[in-house]
Amino acid sequence: MTAPLEADEAEPLLRVHDLSHRFPSAAEEHWAVRGASLVLHPGEVVAIVGESGSGKSTLLNCVAGRIAPSAGQVQYRRADGRWVDVHALPERERRELSRTEWGFVEQHAAEGLRMNVSAGANVGERLMALGRRHYGELRATACEWMERVELDPMRVDDSPRAFSGGMRQRLQIARNLVTRPRLVLMDEPTTGLDVSVQAKLLDLIRLLVARLHLSALVVTHDLGVARLLAHRTLVMRQGRIVEQGLTDRVLEDPQHPYTQLLVSSVVAP
Repeated sequence: MTAPLEADEAEPLLRVHDLSHRFPSAAEEHWAVRGASLVLHPGEVVAIVGESGSGKSTLLNCVAGRIAPSAGQVQYRRADGRWVDVHALPERERRELSRTEWGFVEQHAAEGLRMNVSAGANVGERLMALGRRHYGELRATACEWMERVELDPMRVDDSPRAFSGGMRQRLQIARNLVTRPRLVLMDEPTTGLDVSVQAKLLDLIRLLVARLHLSALVVTHDLGVARLLAHRTLVMRQGRIVEQGLTDRVLEDPQHPYTQLLVSSVVAP
């Protein structure tokens, strides 16, 4: 984990205020997310941890604009310095934001890739959305980014279907980072991968986040992922953030009984 930012280093990039969401089919008293607030600064990585059903993925999807919250706000500071309410933006502007200043790494890489086109086309597609049209430049950039995520650029014309799970996840990361977004949202990026593949992927993510000075919000059930990647960690239980702080402090000296239980379940023999 890289050194945490000083609190006053920069104005926040993202502010989530009192966000709540209840799915229409849920019981009236059951909220997927309830009263969640967080702040993310430029260059900062924040992990959201908790067991399945704790609300962490719902919170991430609300932040991403994929789910409209029942209450609360998601505010983002654009590259030009303007603050925008993500859920008040017209759909067209929200889609543009997701293709340019934001990236979203899906838990299952096949959901974040176009499986019926080549690896190179997957990477180049986001550039085309920005108006890039020169085939040679698009192909060269795709090869460059495949190399950056430790994929063989000679496989630029291969289908993602021919790639392993770890390779697909690397390709999905290249697809998201090629436009140099300011904010990347990751939903369980190492789930389903072998331990050795997970370790290499986490090293890659940590390296790219530091080199590109990205801000990232990472959902994970694995405290080891939070420890390796995140400056700060938020712990969710039953839709609420029950504890948050510097990752080392949260994991080494947990204050909330639920966090204590999570940590002890990892270190227990």
